[in-house]
Amino acid sequence: MLVAVNILGVIVYLALAFLFSKDKKKINWKSTAIVLVLNLILAWFFTSFSLGQDIVKGAADGFNWLVQVAYQGIVFALPNWVTPQFGGTAKSMNFITSSLLPILLVVPMFDILTYIGILPWIIKWVGRGLSFITGQPKFESFFSVEMMFLGNTEALAVSQLQLKSMRKERNLTLAMMSMSCITASILGAYTQMVPGQFVLTAVPINILNAIIVTNMLNPVEVSPEEDTIAKIGGSNTAAAESGAVEDDGKKEPFFSFLGDSILGAGRLILIIAANVIAFVALAALIDRLLGLFNPWLSLEHILGIIMFPFAWLMGLNVHDAFGFAQYMGTKLVTNEFVVMGKISSTINTNAFSPHYRAILTVFLTSFANFSTTGMIIGCFKGIVDRENNELISKNVGYMLLSGILVSLLSAGIVGLFVW
Repeated sequence: MLVAVNILGVIVYLALAFLFSKDKKKINWKSTAIVLVLNLILAWFFTSFSLGQDIVKGAADGFNWLVQVAYQGIVFALPNWVTPQFGGTAKSMNFITSSLLPILLVVPMFDILTYIGILPWIIKWVGRGLSFITGQPKFESFFSVEMMFLGNTEALAVSQLQLKSMRKERNLTLAMMSMSCITASILGAYTQMVPGQFVLTAVPINILNAIIVTNMLNPVEVSPEEDTIAKIGGSNTAAAESGAVEDDGKKEPFFSFLGDSILGAGRLILIIAANVIAFVALAALIDRLLGLFNPWLSLEHILGIIMFPFAWLMGLNVHDAFGFAQYMGTKLVTNEFVVMGKISSTINTNAFSPHYRAILTVFLTSFANFSTTGMIIGCFKGIVDRENNELISKNVGYMLLSGILVSLLSAGIVGLFVW
C-alpha cells in the first residue's frame, strides 16, 4: 500500500510541474521521458544492487577519508577541538569542527583540480554526453553537471560569458536549476551528519530531476544555431576551463591562486556558520512570538501542516509523514545544515526506518531554501543586464517551486527502491 502511495506521489509531483508550466505546448515530452527513465534506472542501480551500493559507498568513504585527513590539520592548530580518535583531546566534536572546518582542505583540493584542468575537463565531456542522451541544449546540460561540483553562485560565476550571450528565458531556466545545486566541497560535511550513501545518490538524481522540472515549468525552444557554448580567449568561461587567469590573460601563479582558495574556504565556513546561527535564532524567535498566541503554535507545526500531504505521498505512515513534513518546512525556511544537525545523532538508529532515512537524506541534499533565492538573484545582478534581472526577480516563486519539486521528486524516486 505504501509503495503505491509513493508511486502516486512521484506522479503528483510531475503533475504539479505540468500544472504550473509557463507553456504546456512547448514541453519536450520525449526528453522528459528519457530523463525520467534514466533517473529511475540510476536510483534502482545505486540502491538495489551491490555494485551500485559499493560505488556509492566507495564515494562516501572517499569523502570521509578526506574529512579524516582534514582533522590532521585541525588537530595541529586546535587539539582540544578534536577527539582522541584523530589525535586530539576533546570529549566530543562540535558542529564547527566536525562539519565545517574540513572545508579548509576540501575546497582548495577541488580548486587545484580546476587549476590544472582536470575538473573542467570532466564537466565538459560529461555535460556533452548528457546533452546527447537527454536531448537538452548543450549548455543547460553542461550547467547541470557543474551543479554536481560547484555551488549555485560559483556555477553561475564561472559561466557568466554564456549567461550574457543567452536569452533571458534560458537564463531563467538556469536560475531555477541553481536552486538544486550542491557543492562537492560540502559533501564531506553532509556525510558526517547523515548517511553518505544517500547523500551521494541524491547528487546525480537531483541533476536529472532539475532537467525534468525546469523543462516542464519553463520550456524553452533552442535552435541549433543558438545551441552553442561561448568560448572566447581570456573570458571567464575559458578561465574556468583552463584554471585561474589574471587580467592580462596569463594564468595566476599557483601559490597565489592557492592562497585565494584557502581564504575563500574560510569565508565559506563563516558564511555557513553565520547563516546556521542566524536562521536557528530567527526560527526560535518566531516560535516564541507564535507561542504568545497559543503554546502549540510553532514554525515547525505550521509548516508541518502545509507540507504534510507532500510528505505522506512519499509512502510514510501518518505519524512519520507529519515529522518528515516538519523537517521539510524547517529546511526550506532555514537550510539543510539546521535539519541535519538535529537528526545527526538519531538518523542511523531504529528511530528511522530505512525508507524514512533514505527519503529524508535525499530531500535534504540540496540548497533549495528561501535564502538561496536571494543569493541567485544577487549573482545574476552582477552578471546580466536589467532585462534579464527583472525576469528572474519576477519569478522567485517559480525558483522556489522548482527547488521544492526537484527535492520531492528525488526523494520520491529513491524512496521507491528503499524499504
